[in-house]
Amino acid sequence: MGYALQAVIAADELLRVVLRDVPGARVARLGQGLSLMPMTDEVFDGATDGSDGGDLGFWKMPGGFATSLAQWSSSGPVAYVEAEYFGGVGEQRAAVWDDGSLVLGPLAEPERKRFLRAVTPISQALRLLGARRSLGQDEFATVGLDRHRNSDDWISSGAG
Repeated sequence: MGYALQAVIAADELLRVVLRDVPGARVARLGQGLSLMPMTDEVFDGATDGSDGGDLGFWKMPGGFATSLAQWSSSGPVAYVEAEYFGGVGEQRAAVWDDGSLVLGPLAEPERKRFLRAVTPISQALRLLGARRSLGQDEFATVGLDRHRNSDDWISSGAG
């Protein structure tokens, strides 16, 4: 079974404010006061400025979206994360903006590389957002990012 995630993660209050400015956006609560906004096709289409969004190396970041993330981060740190795995093989990407600037990344783990979850790009991003891991779990699992297998599942689980 595979896992795919493309999302913005930040403090719940911050994302609820941002939600009003992004057509089709929904927010799903995570643990430790964080929430995520899945990058659905509708959100992508509404957020893109038509330019190439691949300059930071993300697969599904809309063109010009880094500018929005930087603006939103004036209210607190904001992460954009992507992960894709199938059969235990895959990769993650993550970046964090704070106070209007890119402060982490973009970080990437190459395909087919085995690594400790505690140092994955998404766990590093979550640490900057204030997440703390639990005994025997990394930040990824502690905040609940392992609850759903793909971005659309977050929407159908009652996000909003």
